[in-house]
Formats: sequence, C-alpha cells, structure tokens
Amino acid sequence: MNQDLSILHLVLNASIVVQAVMVLLVVISVSSWAAIFRKLFDLKRVKSLNDDFERDFWSGTSLNDLFATATKNARQSGPMERIFASGMREYQKLREKRITEAGTLMDGARRAMRASFQREMDVIETNLSFLASVGSVSPYVGLFGTVWGIMHAFTGLASLQQVTLSSVAPGIAEALVATAIGLFAAIPAVVAYNRFARDIDRIAIRLETFTEEFSNILQRNLGAQSASGH
Repeated sequence: MNQDLSILHLVLNASIVVQAVMVLLVVISVSSWAAIFRKLFDLKRVKSLNDDFERDFWSGTSLNDLFATATKNARQSGPMERIFASGMREYQKLREKRITEAGTLMDGARRAMRASFQREMDVIETNLSFLASVGSVSPYVGLFGTVWGIMHAFTGLASLQQVTLSSVAPGIAEALVATAIGLFAAIPAVVAYNRFARDIDRIAIRLETFTEEFSNILQRNLGAQSASGH
C-alpha cells in the first residue's frame, strides 16, 4: 500500500486530464519561481542604483555635472537618476528657448519628471501581475484536476460489485495531488507578490519624494537667479 500510494506512483497512474493539470501547474510553478528570483535581483539593483545617485545628489555636486553624468550613463543609471535627467533636460530646453517665467519652467520640469516616473514604475512592476495571477488561479486549476480525478475514480468504481477503502483511496489520492501542486505553486507567488508590492510602494514613495525635493531645488535656483538679475 505504501508503495502504491507514493507520490510518483500516484502521478504516473493518474488520468490524462489530471496529469495534464499537474504538468501545467509544474510549468506555472517553475515560471513563478523564475519571476520571483528575477524580481528580487531587479529590485535589489534598483535600490542600489537609487542609493548611489541620491548620495551623489546630496553630496554637493552641481546639477549640471550630475546631468552630464546621467546623460552619459543613461543605460546603466537607475530610476531616480533617469527621473532627474528628464526634469533637467526639459528645464534646460525651456531655458534655451528663452523662457524665463518660473511657473512655465517648473511646470515643464515637473511634467517631464512625472512622465518619467510613470515609465519607471511600469518597468519596476513588470511580472507583478503574473505573480498575482499565479497566486489566485493556481489553486482553482489544482481543484479542477482534483474534481476531475475524483469523478474519474468514482466512474471506475461503478462497475465493481464491492467497494472498499483500498479500492477508493488510490483514485482519490491521485486527484488530491493536483490540489497539492496547485497550492505549492500559489503560496510562494502570493507571499512574493505581497513582499514585492510593499517594496515597490516604498520605491514609488521615495521617487516621488525625490521629485518634490528636486523641484524645490529648481524653484530656489530660479528665485536666486531672479534676485541676482534684479
């Protein structure tokens, strides 16, 4: 009985539909773990790049030097640095057009940074919806396999004259393996989704805070230039 009810034996002797469900869930689980590890690496890299740029930003380096570095290393820069570069680029373009009104300059820089912020967040949130889908759908896929397997098991028992626990157990156990695999796929995805959603919220708040702080710096610079011009 122990040998007959081993997991491998149950999987190999399950019906075709249940086996297909199991294979699908295993593929989903592997894809989910790949997405989890990729997202862990990506978020760690984003945090490191943001830390490096924020340290440089508040170190006293001039905005023009920071902008030159950000433009030069655009491909290797982080979200915060790209948002800064977008704001500076728009600000300088407006200044080159001889626009001196502070409101127009600040509105242009803020719009550019807001658009850059949305693009960065879209990239950062990549695969998050996939993990949410895995976490919500996998248990139901596994449940479908279980229901189908139990139906198949009881259909096979209909022709027997005498039904015992030993004749019912293998079919039901085969079906329940599908639910177990579905939960195995879903639980890590749900845990990872909640963790990543919290981390991404923190990144978003940090980027928004930086955008406001940088806007304030530009505002003060404009005020100082206006005062010196007078």
